[in-house]
Amino acid sequence: MQDTKRSIAISESNVTACKRFFFGCVFICCLFTSQLLSAQHSTSSYIRKYSPISVRLMEETGVPASVILGVAMLESGTGTSRNVKLLKNHFGIVGRNSLGKLKTKYRSRYKQYETDTASYRHFVKLLMKRKWFRDMKGNMEYAVWLKHMDHGGYSSAGHVWIKRVSDIIRRYKLYKMDKEDHLTSTNKQ
Repeated sequence: MQDTKRSIAISESNVTACKRFFFGCVFICCLFTSQLLSAQHSTSSYIRKYSPISVRLMEETGVPASVILGVAMLESGTGTSRNVKLLKNHFGIVGRNSLGKLKTKYRSRYKQYETDTASYRHFVKLLMKRKWFRDMKGNMEYAVWLKHMDHGGYSSAGHVWIKRVSDIIRRYKLYKMDKEDHLTSTNKQ
């Protein structure tokens, strides 16, 4: 009888432990899912917010919007990085900032911009200064642009950087922004 009570007590504690484990797993799954959905929401919000400036810059300069937005998404963590929040720097461009004057503990070697749009415009302006830009202007093959940028020293991560940006462009179908109908006839000359 005592053995039966002990086995019932053990099985009840096992059931309780299993319930705790099960509900713990459910909680973790719910937390992970909510974070994943939040990340997807922030990515789609970032794309919605910055695709118009990317397309506008493409129309003005001939740099594919997919390259502009894809690089920005990678370098800024889709707008979640400190550099974006404090410096409005979406591309990891090095330069002066006023963080020291703000008495903040965060120090950065990255350039500060007045606006997000200024960051985007400066990135495209840097590409336009490259020797290979004239030959590439209006070419909508994002993979070729990324190779030129890599060879030009834009990123120290090399082929890994190209793969990451390419993955972003394909995953979010950013290449659809590069359609010929977006380009004006002046950029094709």
